[in-house]
Amino acid sequence: MRTITAIIRVKAGQEAGMRDALQAVADYVHAHEPDTMGFFIAQGDTDPCVFTTYERFTDQAAMDRHNASSAVAAFFDRVQPILDGPVTLVTALETSARP
Repeated sequence: MRTITAIIRVKAGQEAGMRDALQAVADYVHAHEPDTMGFFIAQGDTDPCVFTTYERFTDQAAMDRHNASSAVAAFFDRVQPILDGPVTLVTALETSARP
């Protein structure tokens, strides 16, 4: 599996907007990306302005399709004004998974 972990910081007071924007991507993934095996969203429990995603793809092509999707483009357009710094993206090969 190919994976992406994203670490996203949002400006204080914009947490609901980020949750909604991330959920819109998750809904798109569920409906249109059969080769995306998981799209997980988390919000910091001690710092609610920090969000993370963990995304699992069957292969590089699936990751590339996701990254080039209209949903990802719309997400970044929507959240750019509420970001508090750059988004950190870590791509990796998954070496172990426990369902």
